[in-house]
Amino acid sequence: MSQRDTGTHYENQARCYLERVGLIFQAANVTYQSGEIDLIMRDGATWVFVEVRFRRNALFGGAAASVTYSKQQRLLRAATIWLAQRNACFATTPCRFDVFAITGSELEWLPNAFNADY
Repeated sequence: MSQRDTGTHYENQARCYLERVGLIFQAANVTYQSGEIDLIMRDGATWVFVEVRFRRNALFGGAAASVTYSKQQRLLRAATIWLAQRNACFATTPCRFDVFAITGSELEWLPNAFNADY
């Protein structure tokens, strides 16, 4: 399986899990020059931008630990663009950034894993 196929597989797994707990799917793999958003969901009135990470094992800190500050900044920039295309921004629109981490076969959903600093 290619790296892209692996990513798609785990993004679908995350999407199914999040839909089961009540979030509503909006978009996947939204890509801009500044970064990519794996999943965009709705939780009531809140836009949820989800970063899906997979690691085969925790030898180097696991999947959640791989969402570095730099990665967070790329996600924030991509979400800023996505919101602006809808005449919205972080200051006026309820949003959150979740991480869905898969380490081996262990799933970990981290709602509100980091915030936009505006």
